[in-house]
Amino acid sequence: MKKILLCLLLIAGVSITCTGILFAQSAKKAKKPLVVFVTGDHEYSSEETMPLIAAALEKDYGMKTIVLKAYPDYNSEENIPGLEALKKADLVVFYLRWRLLPPAQLALIEAYLKSGKPVMGFRTTTHAFHFPEGHPSEKWNAFGEFALNAPPGWGGAAKHTHYGHESSTDVSIVPEQAANPILTGVAKNFHVRSWLYRVLPDYPVKGSTWLLMGKAVNPDKEAIENPVAWTGTNSFGGKVFMTTMGHPEDFRQEPFQRLVINAIHDELGLKVPKKWKKIDIRVPYRVAK
Repeated sequence: MKKILLCLLLIAGVSITCTGILFAQSAKKAKKPLVVFVTGDHEYSSEETMPLIAAALEKDYGMKTIVLKAYPDYNSEENIPGLEALKKADLVVFYLRWRLLPPAQLALIEAYLKSGKPVMGFRTTTHAFHFPEGHPSEKWNAFGEFALNAPPGWGGAAKHTHYGHESSTDVSIVPEQAANPILTGVAKNFHVRSWLYRVLPDYPVKGSTWLLMGKAVNPDKEAIENPVAWTGTNSFGGKVFMTTMGHPEDFRQEPFQRLVINAIHDELGLKVPKKWKKIDIRVPYRVAK
């Protein structure tokens, strides 16, 4: 209001300049962040769950979204059209598994990573690429390390396993992180269908913040508790949120939905939303390729 009054008191020429400044400030303030989802997995129906998350971000949280999918279908490992959208993205959310993308598409992902902008990953994104030994793009097999939480210079593909497709996971908040904004409204304890990934000791790397721990229910082998959600900084200085959850049935659970929406806001440097609206997500699980 003070700026408007000052502009009105100034001479006409300067008044127009002030008005232009005010409009520019208003436009800048109104700019919606762009979240780009990059999907392509054989198993978890990410090409169906991610559009539902994206729709909620647009409808309820004032964001712009683009969802990119493997083409012509989720089993197509060598093509995700539209990756040029990463050039304008404020956040990229990856849900990938064993892709074999061509150099031109990998270059677009690499350019985004090198920008230092935030990155978010779901479940199989720890092993997003699967190039054969000796392939010119073999370094991308370590995507989980250099993009999702590795310090500079740390390389090599992470070795992870899980506790059987018949198992599921009890999830609990790490007590020291109970006040973390990402966990706002997330139940202290909840259950997900995802079978627990054993990511230790490869993930999360030193300096990460563990948010949630998972305990295998009905495991097929001796199990230990493992982190299932954490934050950190990747090799390019980008902010990272990673979760090894992501079975389509997980997305039906309100605690998991809230975790995802909160994390997206936090990655963008925004306050987590005070109001909450549950998302209707009913997507089937596929048998792994």
